[in-house]
Amino acid sequence: MVETTAALRSVAFNVRAARLRAGLSLEELGRRAEVSKGALVGLEKAEGNPNLATLVRLADTLGISVSALMRGSTENHVRVVTADQVAPLWTGEEGGRARLVVTTPGAAPTEIWHWQLEPGEEYPSHPHQSGVVETVNVTCGRMTLVVDGTDYTVEAGQTATFGGDAPHTYRGAGTETCHLIMTVHLPPAPAGTT
Repeated sequence: MVETTAALRSVAFNVRAARLRAGLSLEELGRRAEVSKGALVGLEKAEGNPNLATLVRLADTLGISVSALMRGSTENHVRVVTADQVAPLWTGEEGGRARLVVTTPGAAPTEIWHWQLEPGEEYPSHPHQSGVVETVNVTCGRMTLVVDGTDYTVEAGQTATFGGDAPHTYRGAGTETCHLIMTVHLPPAPAGTT
């Protein structure tokens, strides 16, 4: 969840700016992203607390990255991110969490996430826009990656890649906490949205 006032203000500004660039009304964006108009109105006023699924649906609909929705107004050539600067965007019932660490700039950005999944804990992901490719590298433990209904076991030291436009789920497997680095490779943004 977006946890700080500054982050919520950035999301509010960036959602509104991207919506206006795309020429979408609140109603049309809500319809396409499957988010209520009331939630969008609150979000654009920096009220509420959008969850990860909502941010993913909005970003996909607007053709931009989740981190582009969260980005503050200043960008440096070198950015060092410390662990305490990265609030979890998802927290599981067993203590797992997902943190969007950083997104590379440019026309086809890459999001870099750190995930922690407890045994049996899972996160079902909303399918992304066409052209999104996800890569999962397990650094500790084991996970089950479910892509379009098929299970794949990915263990420490292994990497899996797949098209993110298919339904997919991340599930902690085995008896120890699973840590993984996930990258989301986004297709080039439409002209005028970077």
